[in-house]
Amino acid sequence: MAFRVPKEAILHISPETFRYYWKENMERKADMDFNTDILRWTREPEQYRIGKDKIEIVTMPRTDLWQRTYYHFRNDNAPVLQLETEEKYFSFIVKTDFTESHHRFDQCGVVMYLDSENWLKGSVEYENDEFQHLGSVVTNHGYSDWATTAIPADVSTMWYRFSRREDDYCIECSADGRSFTQMRVCHMWEGAGKIKFGIYACSPEQSTFKAVFTDMQITECMWKAHDGQAPDME
Repeated sequence: MAFRVPKEAILHISPETFRYYWKENMERKADMDFNTDILRWTREPEQYRIGKDKIEIVTMPRTDLWQRTYYHFRNDNAPVLQLETEEKYFSFIVKTDFTESHHRFDQCGVVMYLDSENWLKGSVEYENDEFQHLGSVVTNHGYSDWATTAIPADVSTMWYRFSRREDDYCIECSADGRSFTQMRVCHMWEGAGKIKFGIYACSPEQSTFKAVFTDMQITECMWKAHDGQAPDME
């Protein structure tokens, strides 16, 4: 179940607006198209296409997101396309197609970019003709970390589900858009209030490819509260 908002609400989705349209769609019991009008660029790319059901981004060479750790460089020029909200509990789903990705570190996926020193992303990064890296990067206060697992090089599509529970976040992946597997659970130190989230694509080395995004949805939070040990009293 996805929701659509009118154009007069596109600059910022307040929690009240978010819940209103979610409730309205639930009552109608009908799937609604994701409204791409609500998305805004940070670093608009030279080539892209935004349609009703599909977004295409053609990456530029030497574009990337990374801060300091291990490599000792700061890369902050990848285009990101996001919407803004203060809603504390929700999930965002998107399917990525990176069939044209054939150069080391080419990548596209889901992102929450707050500023250059506070963001997270989940994606597949091409490595070589044998394997790719399915992974996530979490950057808090200017230092990135990277968690990955190797997947076959012939994988060309991946679904992601990004979920928020206040200032904690979860990224999941799926091969079919139905069964999702946890990739990352993290805390974002600057992620307690208004956030931006959406999609990104980049090519850190001297390459370019077309990234395709479809099947975008915003749903109720599918990352449910923990049902085991009770939280500590603070």
